[in-house]
Amino acid sequence: MTAAVPLDGRSLRLPDVLAVARGSAPVALAPEARRAMAESRAAVDRAVREGRAVYGVTTGFGGLSHHVIPPDRARELQLSLVRSHASGSGPPLPADLVRALGLLRANSLARGHSGVRAEVVERLLDLLNHGLVPWIPEQGSVGASGDLAPLAHLALALIGEGAFVAPRTGAREAAAEALARERIPPLQLAEKEGVALLNGTALMTAYLALAVADARGLWDAAAVAAALAFDALEGHPAALDDRLGEVRNAPDQRASAAALRALLEGSTLASHRKDWTGQDAYTLRCLPQVLGAVRLAIGVAEAVVVPELNAVTDNPVVFGDEFVSGGNFHGQPLAFALDSLAIAVQYLAAFSERRLSRLLHPALNRGLPAFLAPEPGVSSGFMVPQYLAAALVNENLTLVHPASAGSLPTSADQEDFVSMGPWAGAKLARILTNTRRVVAIEWMVAGAALEQRRPRTGGRGSEAALAALRARVAPWARDRSPADDIERLAAAIATGELVDEVRRAAPF
Repeated sequence: MTAAVPLDGRSLRLPDVLAVARGSAPVALAPEARRAMAESRAAVDRAVREGRAVYGVTTGFGGLSHHVIPPDRARELQLSLVRSHASGSGPPLPADLVRALGLLRANSLARGHSGVRAEVVERLLDLLNHGLVPWIPEQGSVGASGDLAPLAHLALALIGEGAFVAPRTGAREAAAEALARERIPPLQLAEKEGVALLNGTALMTAYLALAVADARGLWDAAAVAAALAFDALEGHPAALDDRLGEVRNAPDQRASAAALRALLEGSTLASHRKDWTGQDAYTLRCLPQVLGAVRLAIGVAEAVVVPELNAVTDNPVVFGDEFVSGGNFHGQPLAFALDSLAIAVQYLAAFSERRLSRLLHPALNRGLPAFLAPEPGVSSGFMVPQYLAAALVNENLTLVHPASAGSLPTSADQEDFVSMGPWAGAKLARILTNTRRVVAIEWMVAGAALEQRRPRTGGRGSEAALAALRARVAPWARDRSPADDIERLAAAIATGELVDEVRRAAPF
């Protein structure tokens, strides 16, 4: 049995998030978290008994924060908050994203600075451990004051008034029915618990955590596809010389060049030449620099998200008997990282598409048939898969406009500058999907080109990549629809299995 991931609000790691979000690993509340939560909860109880004006506990919210709420209506306030803020629209968020969101909200509350009972976190963990996925619409959060609308839909499901995604059909299932089936009692909200569930960066953090993992796997696949194309286009290996990265003081460039050299080791195609043939195009010659820049951007995004996994992003935050109102819920660091990573990922697609085009261009592909067609004219070969790649790159170029560059004020200008991080995350997820398909097309076309270079052979990594390709996609003997082949390869890139097969034969 898989060991439960312990939640204490301090030690959650990125692999833990992936294990719970995508591997259905169980989760448990750590004993020390229970103690910390009990202390902050006691502070809330004292404030309510004493009739103190505490934001979100005995006052209204946002632009209504000047309204003081009688203590005997403080619990009604929390229920009203959840109901009114569950105002999202659009399709439901993917299950892995929702699981990550629930885990992150639970972990933040477990830190013991939000004034909620342990029971709140236990109910969140019940959903995770029972495989219940709340129905959370994609649209509705502006990424400040927390991811309010998405988290309100999460809270609404917890109290038995929202909906879950039906496990077999994917349809909406009434929360009360799903909870009853799993014998999970609906949560009864106490003072502050509604605002504590809603205030936080859980959706933006979930987007970024999953995107960092996906981008790392995609980078690996893009490096393999690039090595295949480098071989098929008879690239000059001088561009991969480690000394170039050394004198530029560029560790990520050096790491990228080292990966490509490992993949191309033993090649009879990408080899030093006796005769001068001119310089390679940038999409071959500048591979270490561009892949290195993307690698650096992924590292920066990871440096942003890892601390946020254990962050308290509530408002107010409880320190002893003090309730400190601030802006930890504001998603600007995450929004900026999401937008920056989107720019980096689209470079992988754009660079890949240009090499793909070169492989098919008879004036640029160093002697290969036009479009790699078996019978040019009768056969169109890979002409139109390049159209698809171009369309996906164009879509990426429109999606890559930074969401965080523009703000629309909310809550009667009380919240006068918001981050728009959730849309940055949704766009990035789409860009990652598009880019996987572009890289899959390059892998498919470069593999076919490598076969046309026989009897010469590519490097160890290129040959392993060709073998992995042929285990899934038949050779292009005559024209057929490549649509299913592209989706099959893109799916194998998403799971990492395609790269894993290459790495076993040629570690890089």
